[in-house]
Amino acid sequence: KKVTQGGALLLLYKTARTDYDILDDVLGPDRWKVEYSEIKGNLYCTLSVWSDVRGEWISKQNCGTESREDGEGNEKKGEASDAMKRAGVTLGIGRELYTSPVIYANVPTTPQGNGYELADRYQTFDVNEIGYDEQRRINRLVIVDNNGAHVFTFPRVGQSQPRTHFVPS
Repeated sequence: KKVTQGGALLLLYKTARTDYDILDDVLGPDRWKVEYSEIKGNLYCTLSVWSDVRGEWISKQNCGTESREDGEGNEKKGEASDAMKRAGVTLGIGRELYTSPVIYANVPTTPQGNGYELADRYQTFDVNEIGYDEQRRINRLVIVDNNGAHVFTFPRVGQSQPRTHFVPS
């Protein structure tokens, strides 16, 4: 999300492919479907899952926002992916990401223009461990960099109450 003089503020996120994989694994590929429509210039995704109990499709819908211009025309593709991810959240896929603690990684940075950038421009970060409480809120989190080094651990030693924040998508 943001690089500062002393490190980087990171966000947990999911991709549309994450949702596809979860839906296929949990329901099977023939028990869910997506449809896209444009309403007042906004792209909406309707995500439907089959209910054996009700004998019908249960549908949830949400809209996406265009990606930043990348020079390759992927803005609308990004809007479709965003709409899918948001529709997935309405069904509960990834809703726990909104309970994430503030993730600040102490990693090397370097000045760039009026701000900072990662010293290693190719550095990436992954969730190494994640745990949840009974309400599906994140209560344990370990983030590592692409070399396997731990850059963030939650809760910190001696921290009694998790601090969480809501990041609107």
